[in-house]
Parts: sequence; structure tokens; C-alpha cells
Amino acid sequence: MPEISRFYGLVIRMYYNDHNPPHFHAAYGGAEALVGIEPVQVIEGDLPNRAASMAIEWATLHQAELRDNWQRIRASQPPAPVAPLD
Repeated sequence: MPEISRFYGLVIRMYYNDHNPPHFHAAYGGAEALVGIEPVQVIEGDLPNRAASMAIEWATLHQAELRDNWQRIRASQPPAPVAPLD
């Protein structure tokens, strides 16, 4: 599963041929959540509150890049890296 970003202990990945709706996987420590791209929201799993807030803030800032990467992944192309949250 390609990693597209990493910041403040969060690791953001997307799976090839993953199911709809468009989403990414955010992992922090031993916790993981699926975060929807449109709308940006946790759709499954659980992250600590601070990690979930950072993942949502980051996704909101990079929503267009995440949509692009979802299309790339679905076409079996490597995703582009996305800048971390500053």
C-alpha cells in the first residue's frame, strides 16, 4: 500500500483497487481509520482525537490532490506524494 504522506506520527496511505467511496487510510500508533475524501470525514475505524483532527485538516487542505491520487490508484498508477501538514 503506497504511502502518500507522513507527519506528526500520522502515516497516510492508499490501497490499489480499494473499495468506494474514495478514501485514504490514516494510521497513528496502533490505531487506524478510513477517511473519506468527499466529504472529508472518518468513515470507519478510530484514531485519537488529535490525530483524527490533523488527518481531517490535512485532507481538507489537499482534497483535490487526494481525488487525483484516488483516480491514479484506481488506474493502477503510483500516487503522487502529498505535502505533510505544517
